[in-house]
Amino acid sequence: MRSEYDFSNAKRGPVIASPGKTRITIMLDNDVLDAFRERAEAEGRGYQTAINEALRNAIDADAAPVTVATLRKELRRALKRAAA
Repeated sequence: MRSEYDFSNAKRGPVIASPGKTRITIMLDNDVLDAFRERAEAEGRGYQTAINEALRNAIDADAAPVTVATLRKELRRALKRAAA
């Protein structure tokens, strides 16, 4: 490295900030993290993106994909109303 480089005012971190995102530290269970990594790898995307999507779906239940359990619950509710 050349001696004329001056790093006295340099800052560590990404060169370009990611707008709308914040870097945090979070502790997750190993099995949860492994599951997200496996799923993300199978889908060809990043595991952090998959975790972010799952958290977003948890916040906005209307945006969450319909699961079999949710469908059964709604069908039971509808059948109960129809029988009444």
